[in-house]
Amino acid sequence: MVQYEVVTAAIVAGLSRRRRLADVRRRLLSWGMIVLLMASNVMAAAQQKESQITADGGAPQDSATPAFALPPKPAQRAGMQVSTAGGRSIPIVVVRGTPYEMGYQLGRSTAKQIREFVPRTVAAVSAELDVSVETLQEAWTRSAAFADDRVEQEIAGVADGAGVPLSQLQALHALPLLMPYSCSSIAAWGDATEDGHLYQTRNLDWSLEVGAHEFPVIVVYVPDRGIPHVVPSFAGMVGAHTGLNARGIALSEMGDASAREMPYQVHAPHFTAFFRTMLYDANSLSEAMEIFSRQPLTKRYHYVFGDGGTEVRAVKVRAHSPEPTDQRVRIWKDNDPTDEFAPQVLSCIVYNDEGRGAFPTLQQQHGKLNGERLVALANQIPIKGGNVVNIVYDATALRMWVSYAHTDQEAYQRPYHFLDLRSLDSDQDGEPDLKLVTR
Repeated sequence: MVQYEVVTAAIVAGLSRRRRLADVRRRLLSWGMIVLLMASNVMAAAQQKESQITADGGAPQDSATPAFALPPKPAQRAGMQVSTAGGRSIPIVVVRGTPYEMGYQLGRSTAKQIREFVPRTVAAVSAELDVSVETLQEAWTRSAAFADDRVEQEIAGVADGAGVPLSQLQALHALPLLMPYSCSSIAAWGDATEDGHLYQTRNLDWSLEVGAHEFPVIVVYVPDRGIPHVVPSFAGMVGAHTGLNARGIALSEMGDASAREMPYQVHAPHFTAFFRTMLYDANSLSEAMEIFSRQPLTKRYHYVFGDGGTEVRAVKVRAHSPEPTDQRVRIWKDNDPTDEFAPQVLSCIVYNDEGRGAFPTLQQQHGKLNGERLVALANQIPIKGGNVVNIVYDATALRMWVSYAHTDQEAYQRPYHFLDLRSLDSDQDGEPDLKLVTR
């Protein structure tokens, strides 16, 4: 009897297992049918969508369809004004909106100049540096990975507006990163000037062979988010080698690195990129310096950063990489006994003329300096044979004087164009372009 019960229990257990397995099979078949039905529905929906798109005038994607769509073209056009001096006209382009929209407006407004200047220049300089265009593009791409996204968005906008390849503009922006050059700058304010305004010079002593000075453009940016600012520039360039914003922040740069120091560090934002960040965001010199302090360094530079609005002062900065960490950055204020040019220092003045003789004039004219006198001084201290652009800012009154080299004359030999940002009216509507700017 016991044996019978054991056998019976085993049979029952076996039947139970078989029933459970059968139940599992039924459930799997059921889920499989559901999955097949779902897949069938998805495919049917996709086919229906494709048919609908085609019926609406579109086309199904094939190998000829672009892999990505461009942003919609901005409806707003750039404002345009022309400054004429010495028989030469320079476009002043006022752009508004998002970074991409401003770039698009700039590219569209200067498309002819960009198409003439950029391809030729990129090819010539890549040959001179003995690097490929692809290497230039990669250098900028690596540097831009550490920089302000707004700059990259503007470059994309310029490419789309001008109808040129984005890679070409990226290669163009690598040129200042890889090419050596030398410049000068002076800032004077308070007791050093006749009206207490902060005046600041910027000499760009670079390569005349590049020919950038034959494609000048002064760009006034009015962003939907950020501070309006002006950048004296060249066709196709978004990075700023100098600039002035509506809060009175003026920026100048001097390159200290020689060609012998190549290869340069490119895993850091180039100064032409973080200058735009400072112009976008800095309301005061203290804020500009805070932005600068966050930037990893690329190579050896001097800078002069001025504030003609909130703090009305300037500093000179030496930022040298590679150097030991504790020696990379030196900051000098006016009349600083530790300044590299001491004892040739003065109150309310900082300068770097690279030893080209500015101090006697600064000392003699201390208390009398103004825009015209600093224009004359800027013309005394360029590197002759490479003086591409000279600029003087009145960072308090938001005015500027600018001279570009042209044909066989360098910038110091040319008449200056004058621009008053507070009265600029590029769209001729009777209202200043920067009417919303207040101090």
